[in-house]
Amino acid sequence: MDQLNENIKYEEEFILRPRGLELFTCRWLPANREPKALVFLCHGYAMECSVSMRETATRLVNAGFAVYGIDYEGHGKSSGLQGYVPSFDDLVDDCLYHFRSICEKPENKKKQRFLLGESMGGAIADEMKPHPMVIKVLTKLCHVIPKWRIIPTQDIIDVAFKSSEKREEIRSNPLCYKGKPRLKTANELLMVSLDIENNLHEVSLPFFIIHGGDDVVTDPSVSKLLYNLASSKDKSYKLYPGMWHALTSAEPPENINLVFYDIISWLDDRVFVREEQQFEKLNRDKNSIV
Repeated sequence: MDQLNENIKYEEEFILRPRGLELFTCRWLPANREPKALVFLCHGYAMECSVSMRETATRLVNAGFAVYGIDYEGHGKSSGLQGYVPSFDDLVDDCLYHFRSICEKPENKKKQRFLLGESMGGAIADEMKPHPMVIKVLTKLCHVIPKWRIIPTQDIIDVAFKSSEKREEIRSNPLCYKGKPRLKTANELLMVSLDIENNLHEVSLPFFIIHGGDDVVTDPSVSKLLYNLASSKDKSYKLYPGMWHALTSAEPPENINLVFYDIISWLDDRVFVREEQQFEKLNRDKNSIV
């Protein structure tokens, strides 16, 4: 899909963070109408926004949403050593800073906002987790050789993307990191994954989890556990039998269409409910004045 079609306005911008990093940001906006809500994209490990998440953004804009993305430190067009995440906390802070700056703009203050994240931070499948003794040793080595690419992993592209065309697109995209995980990066992702598993009950915001039934990169059972344990009153979970890890980009077209139908329906339902609530409040306020 062409991100420059007449119905979509695409823009890019670099933002400067206090620790001296320039981070790449981009946005896809409806060209001829006011967006009904904001969607913030969080790409997966070793990926980026402007190319690999273009189709996701395009579909959401065509459904009436404004879409914003950011390349993490060491990813895509952002500065930093490629594939290196020295601190997951810094990564989260960067996203929060950028997304908050968008929400605080006068035209956006009353708009709903949603976060759409892919892959990174999802619990790692058991068969891909290293032995506890290996974890202990690697954690100590992080203080000595944090940037070394020594983590022995299988080719994630082969097991994450079902479509051979999508695999080739990722491999030929210089903005995507294809080397072995750097030691500190792998440790940060592992610690975050374990932390997520230990704190599922603390999740209270509305959410919709989608997961491929044949995903061997992140664990569908932990997604289901999040659904069961989260304290959120508004929560949904859907498992797609036979689908792999990259649900929104590397499945057959009919599967991708189904996934986006479910995502957009979930978003629209919550935008509609919010509008109904605001309308009811307006009526109550009018009645109280009378």
